[in-house]
Amino acid sequence: MQTRNSVIFLVVLLVMLLAGGWAYVNSHFAINKPIRYVKVEGAFQYINKDRLKDLIAAEMKRGFYQADMRAVHDSISQLSLVEQVDVKRVWPDAVYIRVVEHKPVVRWGEKALLNNQGDLLIPDNIEDFKNLPLVTGPEGQEKKLLEVMKGIYIVLKDKSMQMAEFHVNERRSWRIKLVNGMEMQLGRKAPLENMQRFLKTMDLLGEQAINAIASVDTRYPNGFAITWKPDTAIDWRAIIANTKT
Repeated sequence: MQTRNSVIFLVVLLVMLLAGGWAYVNSHFAINKPIRYVKVEGAFQYINKDRLKDLIAAEMKRGFYQADMRAVHDSISQLSLVEQVDVKRVWPDAVYIRVVEHKPVVRWGEKALLNNQGDLLIPDNIEDFKNLPLVTGPEGQEKKLLEVMKGIYIVLKDKSMQMAEFHVNERRSWRIKLVNGMEMQLGRKAPLENMQRFLKTMDLLGEQAINAIASVDTRYPNGFAITWKPDTAIDWRAIIANTKT
């Protein structure tokens, strides 16, 4: 009986040792399990993908189970123009990262951008966005002025004119600059009505005269003043003829 008990004890002890050894090996393997693949998805127009990979490299080296996914998420979120980040482990040895960029629609002042919702964005290099229209105005008025600019943009586009800049000063006086260089001083009293009045009259001037305009000041109750580009020759007879038809 004693011999039988001794055998049973030895078997149980052996099973425990084997189980403990396997647990140690399995635990050690899990801790050191490497990440072999990092898949990064996104329409990268503004974010440098190589910079993103360098940013998360140290965390990826910690291994599949030890890498901190929250730290990876937070690091990527701090990059300029990142709107949304999704990070997750994918068994058995991969990490999946999906990045969504903000889509700036205008420049705001000298160093910032606005997306379509009027959110303020600070890029690493504003020079990369010189092709976007420029909007300036009082601080805190970003969303309101963006909506105003959208309306003006559509009105001008209907006249085959493209806006390059929209400025509103502290006195709420409006000024617009077009891609062709023409400037419009619209003032702060009924600026939209002032612009519409000029645009209706502009149709009578003809394409040649329109292209010769350097600036127009609409801040007059019953009309506007035009400054012509240097060395401009205007066919006034043609303009008068248009007004009579």
